Amino acid sequence: MNEFVVYILYSERGLITYVGYSQCSIERFHWHNTKSTKGFTTRYRPWYMIHVEFYESKKTAMEREKFLKTGVGRTWMKENILNQL
Repeated sequence: MNEFVVYILYSERGLITYVGYSQCSIERFHWHNTKSTKGFTTRYRPWYMIHVEFYESKKTAMEREKFLKTGVGRTWMKENILNQL
């Protein structure tokens, strides 16, 4: 069975979040912090994983990631996750 993970990363350096999804969250997290050489996440290292959600289907994980990137989703993250940091 495949498992998909939606994750939220937080950068204290940039005071920003990053939302993504993956089948292998540990490897992807490592990629964001050390392996990638260009792109958005390289500018705000180090990243901390502050929230993880598990889904059985890729479609559901992608829908959740897309929601979290909307205005309503960002408000949900602020009220439910970021206010607890």
